[in-house]
Amino acid sequence: MRLNYKRTFFTGLAFLSICAFWQMYDNVIPLMLKNTFHLGETITGFLMGLDNILALFMLPMFGALSDKADTRLGKRTPFILTGTILAVISMSFIPIANRMKNLTMFLIFLGMVLLAMGSYRSPAVALMPDITPKPLRSKANAIINLMGALGGVYTLAMIILLVDKQKEDYTKVFIAVAGIMVLAVILLMLTVQEKKIALELRQSEEESNPTEDEGVVTSDQSKNGMPKEVKKSFIFILSSIFLWFFAYNAVTTAYSRYAEVVWGLKGGGFANALLVATIAAIFSYIPIGFISSKVGRKKTIIAGIIMMTASYLCGALFVHYSSWVYVVFAFTGIGWAAINVNSYPMVVEMCKGADIGKYTGVYYIFSMSSQIITPIVSGALLEHVSYRTLFPYAVIFSAASFCTMLFVKHGDSKPVKKKDMLENFDTQD
Repeated sequence: MRLNYKRTFFTGLAFLSICAFWQMYDNVIPLMLKNTFHLGETITGFLMGLDNILALFMLPMFGALSDKADTRLGKRTPFILTGTILAVISMSFIPIANRMKNLTMFLIFLGMVLLAMGSYRSPAVALMPDITPKPLRSKANAIINLMGALGGVYTLAMIILLVDKQKEDYTKVFIAVAGIMVLAVILLMLTVQEKKIALELRQSEEESNPTEDEGVVTSDQSKNGMPKEVKKSFIFILSSIFLWFFAYNAVTTAYSRYAEVVWGLKGGGFANALLVATIAAIFSYIPIGFISSKVGRKKTIIAGIIMMTASYLCGALFVHYSSWVYVVFAFTGIGWAAINVNSYPMVVEMCKGADIGKYTGVYYIFSMSSQIITPIVSGALLEHVSYRTLFPYAVIFSAASFCTMLFVKHGDSKPVKKKDMLENFDTQD
């Protein structure tokens, strides 16, 4: 059994599109709220959490809807296409509202683009496990996350190159991100025939009847719900997801402001360290995919949590901006890659194939719930205590995710046995 790298690459274009947008959203929107509309840190944190409030309801709903969909294009592709079109149209009005300093217009179109993005995120993520055999999902998810990281790098590069530091005009960045989103969905539709591939995979799995991990829920088991021990692991991994996003999202949503206030960086200068982190993640995704297939998903995630916690701790030690910040952020990128490559496959490994969209939604309920709360709590600390509370705050919740992850006992797929020794060197179709 071999991963089709070419097909997985094109499948990842949907995630590239999503990550390109969210990289811009997390870094540019807070600066608009602060510098154009002069909103306080607490209200900015609240507004930055609105996307997660919407996602809390939309992602499970659209994930479940896509499970039941049956169109000529497949289950997930229609949602990806429609959502991208609506998002691109809506986001084009945000920089206009920013230039006009019209907060009402800004919030209306921001709300519209968040609704559009929420409508296709779960279907886009669920597309990978739909067309990938279970034992290969960590490797496939490494490719998907690599594509997402490339989307993030693209946006950061556009911020560095296109932002007018004097006028703080982000129009060109929005145009560049909209362009990559349109191009990505066009290439996806031209190269990935979702319905045909999913059918071929189901037929192949029925013929080969691969060995399942003991934690996977079979069709018979699912009628009575998850087995007790699997459910326990399921709860603990969802708790871990909640906690590490509580740490990570606090940093990502506040970092552009933190760099400006504490380190004195102006314009798009904050993006340099983020670019280093993203590039480090890009180079680590594929190796992490192979490592997790050898040592297990859980161990790889725990190693990633340790790296993230250490990175946050180091970040708190920098009084002034230094080139050593890049080293710390490189380790942050690698640690986050180790977590991301393996956490989602562990979640869907515990469900049956017909419910992948539903459980993708559950995954996002916990990650988004965390991201609803943490910008508000961390924003209040930034405003009323000190900006320097940011990294210690992240250390506490990252360490807590390490503790809960220790109790996860299911979701690691068993290595696929090779028919002969030569097949170990055969890595792609």
